Amino acid sequence: MSRSMVEEERSGLGLEIWELSKITMPVIFNEPLSFLQRLTEYMEHTYLIHKASSFSDSVERMQCVAAFAVSAVASQWERTGKPFNPLLGETYELVRDDLGFRLISEQVSHHPPISAFHAEGLNNDFIFHGSIYPKLKFWGKSVEAEPKGTITLELLEHSEAYTWTNPTCCVHNIIVGKLWIEQYGNVEITNHKTGDKCVLNFKPCGLFGKELHKVEGYIQDKSKKKLCALYGKWTECLYSVDPATFDAYKKNDKKNTEEKKNSKQMSTSEESDEMPMPDSESVFVIPGSVLLWRIAPRPPNSAQMYNFTSFAMVLNEVDKDMESVIPKTDCRLRPDIRAMENGEIDQASEEKKRLEEKQRAARKNRSKSEEDWKTRWFHQGPNPYNGAQDWLYSGSYWDRNYFNLPDIY
Repeated sequence: MSRSMVEEERSGLGLEIWELSKITMPVIFNEPLSFLQRLTEYMEHTYLIHKASSFSDSVERMQCVAAFAVSAVASQWERTGKPFNPLLGETYELVRDDLGFRLISEQVSHHPPISAFHAEGLNNDFIFHGSIYPKLKFWGKSVEAEPKGTITLELLEHSEAYTWTNPTCCVHNIIVGKLWIEQYGNVEITNHKTGDKCVLNFKPCGLFGKELHKVEGYIQDKSKKKLCALYGKWTECLYSVDPATFDAYKKNDKKNTEEKKNSKQMSTSEESDEMPMPDSESVFVIPGSVLLWRIAPRPPNSAQMYNFTSFAMVLNEVDKDMESVIPKTDCRLRPDIRAMENGEIDQASEEKKRLEEKQRAARKNRSKSEEDWKTRWFHQGPNPYNGAQDWLYSGSYWDRNYFNLPDIY
């Protein structure tokens, strides 16, 4: 479909503020992955978890955990395709021996849409789990996704647990113009054993894009004493530096910005939603900084492949050996996603519509018989560390005993 046709599709969407989770979107807006697979991309930089475990110092561990939290959203850069909404009962598994983890996820609720996941280190060194409820809002020219739900990382060798929530993601120019993404808001990572916190501010792009993609914040102890500063871009890298050095740099940078402002005429347009160009593509490295994380370059054909990372490109792979062991609810077996991946857009659209109608009919039948939906691999309960409502792994998925699974495809 041409760009002008896509923009024509967009222009028919209207300008109200919507709760979007109930809206059926045309398949052309999608990328050929389920949201369960998109969640799995949190694991691309699993080496940061292993690195955190290797440190004896709790501040060094927190630095790695913070870098992991930032890296978890990095794959969203330029990913303007919408993942397919998972069907109720849909699952996804991923085993990566090379990265040292295995993961299982399940769509545990349809209204509201909630996806639960549970990953564990193959050497029993960590557990990483969470449940995400992306609350979507349409603001005329942009869609904002607030990822409600707690993310928990347990470093088993240190008997430590960290919790946080992801920043808000916003896709601009959904009606007309070039689509672009920004992440903003505060992310607070808590070490529940030491009381240390890392507060990261994902900055909105600001006037003329000076703050575009920027992340900065501090690790502080329970008495709020700053232990170190972190800065970088969620699209690129994260550094740590002594907090006094960082504050001195910030003060000087602010002074220079004020001088620039006074020396040139500023003009702004409320109507413009175009992507601002950042002051520079790379991060200025403050002397004395330590690099915590740098993004891996995307493959050369990424732009033709929905801007996927190398990690994302293999999420749909299925071979005969795998097909014989995965449950029939695994999203690798979804016919609409498979058709889209094969470039059969009309077929993908028909299959998507069929699956959504099948899901509605199943829900209607359950309501007639007053039968409640039962999740298979997760159960509701309080998060063991912050008490928030969560979905926790019930166990036994890897026993490969898949009886009485729902027929969702």
